[in-house]
Amino acid sequence: MPAITAQLVKELREKTGAGMMDCKKALEETEGDVEAASDWLRKKGLAAAAKKAGRATAEGLVAVVVDGPMGVLVEVNSETDFVARNEAFQAMVKTIAEAAPAAKGDVEVLQGLTLPTGRTVADEIANAIGIIGENMGLRRTAMLTVDPGAVGGYVHAQSAPGLGKIGVLVGLQSSASDQNALGELARQLAMHVAAANPSAVTVAALDPAQVEREKAIFTDQALASGKPANIVEKMVEGRLRKYYEDVVLLEQVYVIDTDKKVKDVVEAAGKALGAPIEVAGFIKFVLGEGIEREATDLAAEVAQLAGN
Repeated sequence: MPAITAQLVKELREKTGAGMMDCKKALEETEGDVEAASDWLRKKGLAAAAKKAGRATAEGLVAVVVDGPMGVLVEVNSETDFVARNEAFQAMVKTIAEAAPAAKGDVEVLQGLTLPTGRTVADEIANAIGIIGENMGLRRTAMLTVDPGAVGGYVHAQSAPGLGKIGVLVGLQSSASDQNALGELARQLAMHVAAANPSAVTVAALDPAQVEREKAIFTDQALASGKPANIVEKMVEGRLRKYYEDVVLLEQVYVIDTDKKVKDVVEAAGKALGAPIEVAGFIKFVLGEGIEREATDLAAEVAQLAGN
């Protein structure tokens, strides 16, 4: 019998969507014949995932896991929101998220991690596709750590604990002795990020090219007013300040207390906790962002089903 190489297993897996161990078994049963192995998997009902592989997956869940100075985000997609509300799907996403810290933000590493079920993440998802009958996929993961300090997490549109449609992590670096209070502030800032959608923590962290584009637009608008050059300069400066207040986290008005800016809240918390606090970073996942959703004509679908 020919050797069952890793390349053969990979080829069969890509062709059928079945798990790696099932592909290896199929190749062993068919003496390394990929086509015959594909048929063997279909007969066993193990290639069901392949039939779903072309379908768009823009629904699903974002999971958030936080443990002291570390937090992870994971997005697992499905075809429909109905499946996202399925308890088995939710349990799988939660299990994947709990394993995610070991991947350190690398989605390829996470795909290969072994879960308590004995299957890898990739095989666990393929198995779920076969059971639930809908295409699914691990889209991305991210990790945020601080040392010393605390990470806070927030889930918006939550469907189960730690699972929802928007997930945010915020990391606060500080040697403050009350890490619980620090973590609570981080959680509240994560809520703010979900609502206010900043682009960067500080002005200096903004993309310089984007700032220059905004400045050019503001300059053209000010020049069109016909004002003197010194007035135009002040108009541009004022509009840039407003732009920073819109997109820079520390410059934004705090959504929980609109009388203050975020930087004022962080500074006051540092004084109260007896140690300076620095916002080390934030990460935000919005379910399905950037995925092209197929436009559907419901009337046409119904008519087609009715044979018209």
